[in-house]
Amino acid sequence: MNLKPSPWWTPDVHADRRPFLLARNRIQAALRGWFATRDFIEVDTATLQVSPGNEAHLHAFATAAIGHSGEKTPLYLHTSPEFACKKLLAAGERRIACFAHVYRNRERGPLHHPEFTMLEWYRAGETYDVLMEDCGALLKLAAEVAGVPQLTYRGATCDPGLAPERLTVADAFRRHAGIDLLATIDPDGATGRQKLAAAMRAAGLRVAEDDTWADLFSRVLVEKVEPGLGFGRATILCEYPVAEAALARPAPHDRRVAERFELYACGVELANAFGELTDAAEQRRRFELEMAEKARVYGETYPLDEDFLAALAIMPEASGIALGFDRLVMLATGAQRIDQVIWAPVAETVQ
Repeated sequence: MNLKPSPWWTPDVHADRRPFLLARNRIQAALRGWFATRDFIEVDTATLQVSPGNEAHLHAFATAAIGHSGEKTPLYLHTSPEFACKKLLAAGERRIACFAHVYRNRERGPLHHPEFTMLEWYRAGETYDVLMEDCGALLKLAAEVAGVPQLTYRGATCDPGLAPERLTVADAFRRHAGIDLLATIDPDGATGRQKLAAAMRAAGLRVAEDDTWADLFSRVLVEKVEPGLGFGRATILCEYPVAEAALARPAPHDRRVAERFELYACGVELANAFGELTDAAEQRRRFELEMAEKARVYGETYPLDEDFLAALAIMPEASGIALGFDRLVMLATGAQRIDQVIWAPVAETVQ
């Protein structure tokens, strides 16, 4: 295994990247100030965790702690500071924000990097609708600090001065794919694979025999829905099916969907938010389902964080959100690749 040359440190390449990096610093300072004036406490969570997270399609970096006698305890670099932040809510914090370096394996490309910065913030006792308002304010602030009238990415534009459009996943499936998504979900949230497959075939979309309902859902989302989001103004895609919201509580008006939304601008996914699930037994059940799916698809699983599940028993009602800070900087500066806005990118490896 050899390291691919990393030219980011050569003077000419650094000179090209430096305006993006200085803008990054200004945006980060402005966002820190925004949270501070709203009584948020900035917290700093540990990177090493007993569980990196329990979503089927998130991949972690594994390591081990070695004791004095040489015994090894498996540990992981976290994929999000979420578990630690929720433990702090259980401990009594009410409003917290965190700029965390996080790590995700099997991810590299113009919008993905194995190590990146996640901005997460949590509001105890407040609904996830407030987070939607936060998103609009932070998009506007980032553009103002960068000195640009609009967010841009590869020719697409988004006016941060306009309030984000709020669009349910069901409405998005109807609008962009002509599919009645909720007709494929039972009142208790159980999903109907055959119903969704039939709807997709009627819409002219590909269906494989071994596709699960989740596979089909993701295909419609990626191929038909996401390419139409966040152009001209930001889009908040909300009310995901409960089966696609492992950490969110069900919506009170319809148990088929959950209090989850994602934020899009210029066709780029920027953030993922929840009205937080605080039922420890239900959370355990969902994690076990996620790990069963991970074992089926990838042949591996991650342990559950028992301390996290215990903390849920005393955690207050809350809402929380994770925003890809590097992506926000890209859109505010016009950068084309995520490594342009990271001070010291991770070296690529080649076989």
